[in-house]
This record gives sequence, structure tokens and C-alpha cells, in this order.
Amino acid sequence: MLSFSIIAALIIAILVIVFALQNADIVLVAFLAWKFEGSLALVLLLAFAMGVIASLLILLPKVIKKGQADSNQKKKIEESDRELEEK
Repeated sequence: MLSFSIIAALIIAILVIVFALQNADIVLVAFLAWKFEGSLALVLLLAFAMGVIASLLILLPKVIKKGQADSNQKKKIEESDRELEEK
């Protein structure tokens, strides 16, 4: 039996294909001296991907801090457990 994640991935892939087929018009994107010509779907998907990457980069310091805080918390708990065992 197919797992839920495989079914979800297939549905998303089908939706992306339909989206790309319906938005195949060629558009010109200009940024400073750089110019890019491609399908509307490709431009939108690239813009979305860049937004996801930017969001992940913004969240990365918070995730690292949380991981360090969790690690420090675990060390304190282990030290407390050792102290209790010694008594």
C-alpha cells in the first residue's frame, strides 16, 4: 500500500505539471543589468524557491540557538541526575 507521503508527492507533482502547462507564456524578467527570458511558470517557481530559501536562511539562527539551548538543558538534567545518584 502506498504511504501518505508518496500519494501527497504525486498529487503535488501533478498540480505543478498542470500549473506549468497552463502558464507556458514567455516573460522577460529584468533585474539591474541582468535579464532572463523564460516561461511564466518557471519564473514563478524560481521566485517561490528563492522565497523559501530566504525564509530558511532567516530562520536558521533561531533553529541553531534552540538546538544549543536544548543541548544545554540536557546537560543540566544529566548533571542533576548524577548528583541525585551520588546522594
